[in-house]
Amino acid sequence: MTEFWSPVWLSIKVAFVSGSIVIFFGTVIAKWMARRRFRGKIVIETLLMLPLVLPPSVVGFLLIILFGRNSMIGKGIEALFHAPIMFTWYAAVIAASVVSFPLMYQSAKAGLEAIDEMIEEAARVDGANEYQVFWHISIPLAKKALISGAILAFARSLGEFGATLMFAGNIPGKTQTIPTAIYVAIESGKMDLAWAWVAVTMVLSFFLLLCATSFKSHGKEKAA
Repeated sequence: MTEFWSPVWLSIKVAFVSGSIVIFFGTVIAKWMARRRFRGKIVIETLLMLPLVLPPSVVGFLLIILFGRNSMIGKGIEALFHAPIMFTWYAAVIAASVVSFPLMYQSAKAGLEAIDEMIEEAARVDGANEYQVFWHISIPLAKKALISGAILAFARSLGEFGATLMFAGNIPGKTQTIPTAIYVAIESGKMDLAWAWVAVTMVLSFFLLLCATSFKSHGKEKAA
């Protein structure tokens, strides 16, 4: 049973931590980029969305270059924590965060841009500062899009395979997530075990996608 549940719990843990990171940074960056006009904006947004279209192997390769033991960042992390970040579950969190970030950012930006600017401006006129406007006005009004983006980001993190395999490896009980466990099970001819993990993944993904779709549909009905 440990062999079966270990990748499941690790996948959920990685998805939860990476999802929390992505929700925070995706929302903050989306707020900063929404309705803002400046030279080079399209280039920055393209870079932010790039992990959505890059092959997972390319993302994994870039993460190795950025966080590997020969990089400045990697050396700094190793000096600080006395251990490299590669082939740890933290590496899996970074890989999942990178690939799921575009989904959260895109959804958050669309939700924040849909807010009537007059409402936010009225709050400023009443004396609210930017933080208060963002927390008490923007977030509640865009919550449907934010929740939908968070669910999609969590689901994407849960299913991350390529970048995780390259950057975090496939160490049972340490970095082996459901997707990598399925790959090994098929390679080893353990089809019953592979089917069990596939079933768990499909159930979780279906439930998450159903929730995201329900939030979007409810938001559209309410707007109408």
